[in-house]
Amino acid sequence: MKHLTRYLLLICGLLTTNLNAEPSQLIKAFSASAEFTDIQISPTGEYLGGITIDKTEDKRALIILDLKTMKPSYIANFDGKGEVGAYHWVNDERVVLQKTYKQERIETSAYYGEMLAVNADGSKPKYIFGYKGDGRASGGTSIKKSAPIQATSYMLDTLQDEEDDILVMAYPWTGTNHAITQIYRVDVYSGKRKKLASSPVQNAGFLVDHNQNVRFSYSQDEKLNDLLYYFDESQDQWVPGDKFRGDLQEFRPIAFTADDKSIYAIGAKENETRAIYQIDIATGKQQKIIQHPIVDPNELWIDQKTKELYAVEFENGHPEYEFLDKQSTKAKVLKQLMAAIPDHRIHIVSETQDGEKLIIIAMNDKNPGDYYLFDSKKLKLKYLFAQKSWLDPALMAEVKPISFTARDGKELHGYLTLPNGKELKNLPLVVNPHGGPHGPRDNWVFNSENQLLAQHGIAVLQVNFRGSGGYGPKFEEEGYQQWGAKIQYDIIDATQYAIDQGWANKDKICISGASFGGYSALMAPMIAPDMYKCAVGTAGVYDLEELHDSGDIPKSYSGGAFLEQVLGNNVESLRAMSPTHNVDKLKAAVLLLHGEEDIRAPMEQFDAMEAALNKANYPYEKKIWDKSGHGFYTPESREIYYETMLSFIKKNLAL
Repeated sequence: MKHLTRYLLLICGLLTTNLNAEPSQLIKAFSASAEFTDIQISPTGEYLGGITIDKTEDKRALIILDLKTMKPSYIANFDGKGEVGAYHWVNDERVVLQKTYKQERIETSAYYGEMLAVNADGSKPKYIFGYKGDGRASGGTSIKKSAPIQATSYMLDTLQDEEDDILVMAYPWTGTNHAITQIYRVDVYSGKRKKLASSPVQNAGFLVDHNQNVRFSYSQDEKLNDLLYYFDESQDQWVPGDKFRGDLQEFRPIAFTADDKSIYAIGAKENETRAIYQIDIATGKQQKIIQHPIVDPNELWIDQKTKELYAVEFENGHPEYEFLDKQSTKAKVLKQLMAAIPDHRIHIVSETQDGEKLIIIAMNDKNPGDYYLFDSKKLKLKYLFAQKSWLDPALMAEVKPISFTARDGKELHGYLTLPNGKELKNLPLVVNPHGGPHGPRDNWVFNSENQLLAQHGIAVLQVNFRGSGGYGPKFEEEGYQQWGAKIQYDIIDATQYAIDQGWANKDKICISGASFGGYSALMAPMIAPDMYKCAVGTAGVYDLEELHDSGDIPKSYSGGAFLEQVLGNNVESLRAMSPTHNVDKLKAAVLLLHGEEDIRAPMEQFDAMEAALNKANYPYEKKIWDKSGHGFYTPESREIYYETMLSFIKKNLAL
């Protein structure tokens, strides 16, 4: 760990002491992976766990610290290509962790469903679930064999009142992309397991009540229809849960009330935002508990001890909280923390079984995240770690929520990243459309790429265009089959709004995005060719006909139905909305960035765009990463990406 700390302190010095340092030093600072993530406290509060990067092998490891001394009691690592994925404390001494594998051809790790357990001091390691029963921990410690199972597993419930057992949700390997989900009770010391239930539908999730009974199963079919089942103990079988859903769209059960007689669920009535409902299990009667008029719930906070929902986070500009019971212990704690660390988003990420000690993370637009230990009995707050200690929040750029009216009268929302120390007037601007487009949205968060641009005096504009998630099903559906029309008009209108406000220099505007943002980075300048001086498409989709045939979406369980829903099959419309068929409208300088191992927007997409540009004899620049997929997942790849993107933008904006 010492060499890792020295490395990070070096970066910290480069950035925090001199923001006028060499560009490569700034890029390195913003490219570096987080020092610590996923900090969790053990049930009795004796230990802390956290994921860190072993720099000698560039692999994820789990470090367990004695909370009193803050010295390591054990570092969980794997030989060869193995590394640590997610992990969970299951009792006072024992941790269950996923084993993932670094791949040869691509930068991301793969998870094949293997779960292992080990004590906080490194003793009694055991392979408890997975397709093979052998393995070896770092240092040569043998892991005893467990019966193999051909399935990908995930933690369903740690069963806090049980010392030895957990509930595991497993997706059997069927050779297809769908399977009946199974639930097992697994002993974390011996690896012995007992099958408890199978889902009534494929690819299902589950909800467990306070008595460890699996009561609800939910999923979607291949046509994207929501499926909900309830386990009726009187009939000893799964029955359709239509009486609970009623007329709600996109219904999902999320937690039981304390008496197990009702559930909390999220859903939406027609033309409304998603809301939280309480539903009586005996009668199916619904009661709306919490709803925001503009945005959906952004986060749902469930007490780890009682499993009750106690708070809902919304984000209409800045984050705000609503409490189901304002007098509950957790509600009071969260309010105390918000007062102690103002102007931050506060998340309780882990707690002891008695609820007295909590691990929280505090984040905002300038701070990627600080971890604290809060003693709710003594009302003491102790700083633990920063995710990226070498970045000084005081030197970062503000992210300002904005709202504006689109050309058809629709109110839209977004964010403007403001270069620190610069007057908000006549600034060079990069427009950064988010990916998706359906489901994701932009939030008030720290964004390394946007912060890097801001350090070079460039403002960054983000807009939650029609089709974005987070504003209700109707808002999302308004973007269906409008990828090259209304969605792009929203992006263009947001750009014009920034110009009209005097914020942006109309002669110094670029657009840069990844995935669907890469599509928009090429498509928006084709619709508004005089608005953008340059366009950076990263991992973009450029030929919508090709999207129906290549990549992982059409091969997935409901991918065909999804593409038909959001794009349609009209060839003329698909071509009209494809950058590959609209090169003649371009005026902007173009940079294409892509990973050869991308399966979401495969190289066929890049090849089609390159061929169209070549056919039109249109100049462009490009860079290909041989091991990158749908994004850049290592510091080295991010450094090259940031350097290439930043250099191109500065050159074309004459900065």
